[in-house]
Amino acid sequence: MQAPVPPGVIFPYVADLDRYVEWMPLVHAATPVGDGEWDVELRARLGPVARSKRLRMVRTWMEWDRSAVFERREPDGRRYSPWVLRADLRPVADGTVLDMDLTYGGSLWTGGMLARVLDEQIRTGSARLLELVSAGPAR
Repeated sequence: MQAPVPPGVIFPYVADLDRYVEWMPLVHAATPVGDGEWDVELRARLGPVARSKRLRMVRTWMEWDRSAVFERREPDGRRYSPWVLRADLRPVADGTVLDMDLTYGGSLWTGGMLARVLDEQIRTGSARLLELVSAGPAR
């Protein structure tokens, strides 16, 4: 996504998972549970079938106005399918380019139809984020 604003306007929306609820339809809920940790509920609907997933995400890397990385890390210490979300921002002449990557290592969210639904949610979320950052300053 490219936005006509500097990285500092976009970064607050991608550096804290509780802000994703404002713009990313895939993130149904994100509750802070500690410094850089969130309980997250992801939800997607495919016709009459809904898929949801609850997981604990931890911010494992942050470089202000440039990058934030979140990884699944459940509090019980057991090993689960990995989820990694990375947001990278880079300034360009007329604003900022935001690249986001969500990597999932399990089988619940795979399949052609569901992949298309997730792609649509990402497109919708990107458009909503562009509206938010273009409207004014972040909180």
